Amino acid sequence: MTSSSSSSGAAPQNQASANDVRSVGVVHTQFLQFNEPLALASGHTLNEYELAIETYGKLNADASNAVLICHALNASHHVAGISAENPDDIGWWDNMVGPGKPVDTDVFFVIGINNLGSCFGSTGPASIRPETGQPWGADFPVLTVEDWVAAQARVADRLGIERFAAVMGGSLGGMQALSWSIILPHRVAHCVVIASTPRLSAQNIAFNEVARRAIITDPQFHGGHYYAHNTVPKHGLSVARMVGHITYLSDDDMAEKFGRTQREPAAGGDYHYGYGVEFEVESYLRYQGEKFSRYFDANTYLLITRALDYFDPARETDGDLARALNPAKADYLLVSFTTDWRFAPERSREIVRALLQNGQPVTYAEIDAPHGHDAFLLDDSRYHGVMRAYFSRIATTIPNASISNEVSA
Repeated sequence: MTSSSSSSGAAPQNQASANDVRSVGVVHTQFLQFNEPLALASGHTLNEYELAIETYGKLNADASNAVLICHALNASHHVAGISAENPDDIGWWDNMVGPGKPVDTDVFFVIGINNLGSCFGSTGPASIRPETGQPWGADFPVLTVEDWVAAQARVADRLGIERFAAVMGGSLGGMQALSWSIILPHRVAHCVVIASTPRLSAQNIAFNEVARRAIITDPQFHGGHYYAHNTVPKHGLSVARMVGHITYLSDDDMAEKFGRTQREPAAGGDYHYGYGVEFEVESYLRYQGEKFSRYFDANTYLLITRALDYFDPARETDGDLARALNPAKADYLLVSFTTDWRFAPERSREIVRALLQNGQPVTYAEIDAPHGHDAFLLDDSRYHGVMRAYFSRIATTIPNASISNEVSA
């Protein structure tokens, strides 16, 4: 199962079609089975697991043109193109990845991996637990960003990729890219971190907790074992999505989209004195919440938001981010957006300052865009210009080796 919904809620503006020559076209999900136990940060071990992936472009002879794209909260491995399983499903970053696009698949071999714990094909809470023959449910082990990096590295090993030309991601995906550069420094040439942060603020953790409580207190949650009851805590999941979605948009963007527009005037006056859907913004949020509750798994939402909360690479260095980043060998590109109050530009500048303190190479762009956190998914010409220029620079470092046949997983 895949979803065309983005990590933050906005659909890419540059939609693909079967006739779009700049699209990677129809793509197929591949499923990689791993039987080597994976030790998790929680102390638990996954003895076996499966990861869903998609690849675009061709791997060159020395495997030097590979780019890993890490996804955010509710996205998946379906980064670009048209899903063979669902022709209406367009990759969540299709405006970024494809022939002639900023991440040019005529040059780069791009990989999207669905994270462990997700609900779009990789092993997660809805998967069958081998020991019991029943879904994992709430018993699925807690995950961290570092656990995802460890699993992604095994995919790279399977595909024969020793070092990525770039690891990139936005939001939670950016945290994964940052973690790659620290944990596996010799395997990352360039680290691209977009609209992200070195750790969540107390406010961000608070938003996540409100969303989790909405799910957990839904009567249909059943302690996380709702599969056995053949139900879904969709009301709680819908509210969680509504809370999250508010944080992805700027105040100006919401004002422009909806303002204080009412759907219809009240009969005989200006007020309904009720709690149904009256304002356009209410209708929009309810629609987003209800749609989300139909395709996303509640246990997955709990797992991923907690992984967000835990991420803090400076935890082991007494809060010193420069020391935490010191092992990295990559060149960095960081991009932030002026109206992103979820992961404000100051958080990206904090990473930049730490890198400069270490004398590590870093390029920083702060884009004046009105769309809030969701700007990283949209087709802003200045933003895409930065990305195109940076990846063109990376391309100059890739040998002009002959292109091999497409890798088979």
